[in-house]
Amino acid sequence: MIAFVRGTVAALGLTSAVIEVGGVGLEVQCTPNTLADLRRGTETTLPTSMVVREDSLTLFGFADEDEKQMFELVQTASGVGPKLAQAMLAVLSPESIRRAVAADDVKTLTAVPGIGQKGAQRIILELRDRIGAPGSAAERPAGPPPVGTWQAQVHGGLVGLGWSGKEADKAIAAVVPEAEGMDVPDVARLLRLALQTLSKA
Repeated sequence: MIAFVRGTVAALGLTSAVIEVGGVGLEVQCTPNTLADLRRGTETTLPTSMVVREDSLTLFGFADEDEKQMFELVQTASGVGPKLAQAMLAVLSPESIRRAVAADDVKTLTAVPGIGQKGAQRIILELRDRIGAPGSAAERPAGPPPVGTWQAQVHGGLVGLGWSGKEADKAIAAVVPEAEGMDVPDVARLLRLALQTLSKA
């Protein structure tokens, strides 16, 4: 298995990055927070988790080992696959997931698209004894803005994470005032704000 990749960031997309390693471009699926810290043309090292299916090999990349471990841990709960695990980390930090599980906080977990009330209760029940106690990990800072039309990028990112087009449109409308106050729209920040808007809805 591939535990990490180190190389040059060759391309950045809404849900993935291409890392050039030894002349080979590896596409790595990442959350918006992880993508926000990457800059095209720079060297990076990403902890990774490979998911093997009959018809595909998918590499997921993370900002740090804590994110990677949480991604792998939540998949041990019934009904949680890699896509849902990635959506959890797009909406919630590892620390937020630990707090939610420790506090039986179903509402926080159901803010993730694809997790209903029963699913959240099952995750809490199955992970409570394995997820670890909440610590004092700091929230990660915002990164550089991707390039392009921010509304289209944010919309594509939200839909890719499981929200409906209608929900994405509402979230985009909610962050327009923030975008208008920026000289250059910071898509990574706007996507995080849109996620926060949807999580509170």
